[in-house]
Amino acid sequence: MSDRYSRQILFAPIGIDGQRRIEKKHVLIIGLGALGSSISEMLTRAGVGKLTLIDRDYVEESNLQRQQLYTEMDAKEKMPKVVAAKHRLSEINHDVYINAIVGEADILILEQLAPNVDLIIDGTDNFEIRFILNDIAHKYNVPWIFGSCVGSFGSTYTIIPGKTPCLHCLLQKIPMRGQTCDTVGIIAPTVQMVTSYQVAEALKILSESEKALRNTYITFDLWENQYLSIKTSDAIRNMDCPTCGKERTYPFLAFEEQTKFAVLCGRNTVQIRPSTISHLSLGELASQWKQAGYEVKQNPYLISIQKEEIRLVLFKDGRALIHGTNDPAKARRIYYSLMG
Repeated sequence: MSDRYSRQILFAPIGIDGQRRIEKKHVLIIGLGALGSSISEMLTRAGVGKLTLIDRDYVEESNLQRQQLYTEMDAKEKMPKVVAAKHRLSEINHDVYINAIVGEADILILEQLAPNVDLIIDGTDNFEIRFILNDIAHKYNVPWIFGSCVGSFGSTYTIIPGKTPCLHCLLQKIPMRGQTCDTVGIIAPTVQMVTSYQVAEALKILSESEKALRNTYITFDLWENQYLSIKTSDAIRNMDCPTCGKERTYPFLAFEEQTKFAVLCGRNTVQIRPSTISHLSLGELASQWKQAGYEVKQNPYLISIQKEEIRLVLFKDGRALIHGTNDPAKARRIYYSLMG
């Protein structure tokens, strides 16, 4: 083993055996924004064997203040976050295998991935996906680590199927904030605080040091100097919970629960997902739209077109982001008018 991980190996709770275990593990990170980009960098530097990254978005200038993997050039080229992340992470540690997926973390792809991963980490910004992750993790008995941050406020919780209350149980007892980074902002230290807790827990799981895991839900406000750690006992766990109870139905894995039109929280943007996955010819569409007089920008992964105050970003699988409206009906009309 090279000197690369010597300081991590010197940390007695990990040691040489723990490092070898870490190097054999596969981690799935959902969302490569502020949380996910920080988590993926720390795990890459720690020498995890394989990372699978999923994100539906691309880099924008407003991301650069806190999403540490990305550059001004990534934003200028509207590079998908997982593509930019894979490039940077490969430069950091070429021994880590990076599987980058540009797209939605939907039920179909998660069902394929979950049986083959050792840990799932939440880097998302909405509870629709988190409830799907919660069901997936319990269906396939995979640990997962929740994380959330906005403003100077952050929270995190480690969920071990069969041993801890699940997210569904937890939300019945602990209220969550409805604010978003796009409505009240965020400072970078909040991100680093949450991801430090998440990655510390991840290293315990990956090195098979489960006895050191927290059994608390942590929440803090860095600006107001507040910190709270809530012990999550069996009293919180609901035996009638459809996700982790005695009779499990995994309600959030029902296909009809997936929304085709989703308003992205706080962003004045609607995401449209096609009913079937199709692989579009971006070059042909770009040519058509240029001829029609639209302002068109393109890279190998997406096309961006501007129409007055509305901007549409179309990905190769047919998924689209309609910026400039939070009205699904209006977004639908724009989408179909442009797609013919």
